[in-house]
Amino acid sequence: MDRITLTDLEPLFARLSRLFAAQREALIDLDGKVGDSDLGITMNKAFDAMHASVAAGSGESLGRNLQRAGMAAAKAAPSTMGTLVATGFLRGGKALDAAEAIGTAEMAAFWAAFLAGVEERGKARRGDKTLIDVLAPISESMAASRDRGAALGPALDDATRAAAGGLEATKLLMAQHGKAAAFRDKTVGLQDAGATVAFLLVDAMRAHVNSGAST
Repeated sequence: MDRITLTDLEPLFARLSRLFAAQREALIDLDGKVGDSDLGITMNKAFDAMHASVAAGSGESLGRNLQRAGMAAAKAAPSTMGTLVATGFLRGGKALDAAEAIGTAEMAAFWAAFLAGVEERGKARRGDKTLIDVLAPISESMAASRDRGAALGPALDDATRAAAGGLEATKLLMAQHGKAAAFRDKTVGLQDAGATVAFLLVDAMRAHVNSGAST
């Protein structure tokens, strides 16, 4: 598919719900190395709630449905990461409030707003070993794809590769925020758990768009 329409949202969020259910234990294990071991649980709850919100159908715009999904995540998973993901969808949905479909330009706007919302809410910056270290490369890659007129599928391919690079780079960083910051040197060499969530999110979008299917 070359764009995501309102009718495509439910199958996309169904995919995300299945993904984070499948990744629940892996995220618990990853988070448990220097965190609270609850990331897999909260992301499972958050994406289940977002899918339920989108599946219920509000009859509103695409952007408004994304905002409602963000509100559902905030209610279902009021943890630090749950709040950041919710904020990202709220801001991203607001950026697309007038959009009838999500092509490359709209996806670039979504990720730019997602990143800005997380930066503002989380008070972190690139290099702090957080999900921003993956969100920033995604946003930059999508903006570059928009500027050269790339189609949505190839644009998400490039954004996922950029995200993978950002995720790998988190292994070299020292945590600066949250419980992980207390471990300092011990966090070097570990992949950041929050950044992993951001990578999984964009990779699922890539897979869904390139499958051309609504399953």
